[in-house]
Amino acid sequence: MRRSDRNFTKIPDGKLGIIALEGCETLGKEIDNYIIKWRTESETPFKHSANCDGYLRDTYLIDAECPRFGSGEAKGLIHESVRGMDLYIIVDVLNYSITYSLCGHQNHMSPDDHYSDLKRIISAAAAKARSVNVIMPFLYEGRQHKRSTRESLDCASMLQELVNLGVDNIITFDAHDPRVQNAVPISGFDNVKPTYQFVKSLAEQCDDVKFDNEHMMVISPDEGAMQRAIYLANVIGVDVGMFYKRRDYSKVVSGRNPIVAHEFLGDSLDGKDAIVIDDMISSGESMIDVAKELKRRNARRVFCLSTFGLFTNGLEVFDKAIEDGIIEKIITTNLTYQTPELLSRDWYASSNVSKYVALLIDTLNHGTSISSLLNPTDRIKEYLNHK
Repeated sequence: MRRSDRNFTKIPDGKLGIIALEGCETLGKEIDNYIIKWRTESETPFKHSANCDGYLRDTYLIDAECPRFGSGEAKGLIHESVRGMDLYIIVDVLNYSITYSLCGHQNHMSPDDHYSDLKRIISAAAAKARSVNVIMPFLYEGRQHKRSTRESLDCASMLQELVNLGVDNIITFDAHDPRVQNAVPISGFDNVKPTYQFVKSLAEQCDDVKFDNEHMMVISPDEGAMQRAIYLANVIGVDVGMFYKRRDYSKVVSGRNPIVAHEFLGDSLDGKDAIVIDDMISSGESMIDVAKELKRRNARRVFCLSTFGLFTNGLEVFDKAIEDGIIEKIITTNLTYQTPELLSRDWYASSNVSKYVALLIDTLNHGTSISSLLNPTDRIKEYLNHK
């Protein structure tokens, strides 16, 4: 559902305030611009009411920062009142481009540093806000969500810590395993999937893509991504295929059992476009291996869709994959840091999700259900019907 389709009749219980932590300024500004535009242009009858003071503002962004001492220690500062506000704090734990001085050395901020700054800002609000909502697109320690031996449960501990600090709701995107919300079973936790944005971006980038069973197949790169692959395949009406990783459990390399081979389960790929969908591209090793296997099975083109593009081993391996004709296009969202080098690659496309996040914030602030926003099925079908 679009913002123009919504008719808000309820006055927000709290004024809207958005804090974009360091590294999220661009995303925060885009979200702010959407909400300013919507509220200014809307015909909402109560927007000029004295009972709705602060509904129309020049900006909903709150001035806040986390300055650091020379020792590397920091503190959270909020430079304006947040009393009675519905506060939305946006944090990108993967933005390693932010640096700080530590005893004369330049340190890049790690996920731990970003998470600590988030807690500092929550503490600085000092329970004065009406509600505190955290928007954490990439769930901090989301891959450390289950215990198979003597190891920490970092993601579950993080969720419990945020709830204990007074956070009312946590919004994340495409959690590695959304079952981690069981750690906070009676607290708000919304796992959002940008499936509609992916379909739209792919159609815009490659106008000759045909979303039908004769010309396309959706591929899960492993068993963990099967649910999102099945959903996308069902919505657009195509078959689904899956790879599973055959590992050598007799040895451990870099903390994990090495992959011996990618085995494929699925129908014929002859002449079809293959969409490989996953939650993240980390080093890209698995994604490229899967793409090679798809091309070996006569796939026409391979499109890689991923919510988070980390590219931890650099872009050269993908440059080579594109040059060799293994991958046609890679699309990830703007929910995490994107390097200028990545944005300059002609094989890469960024799917802008800021409007979607703004719509979620605006709807929640009005005290309205976001259920229709979390289910993009109708929007995808409508888009493909009019394509």
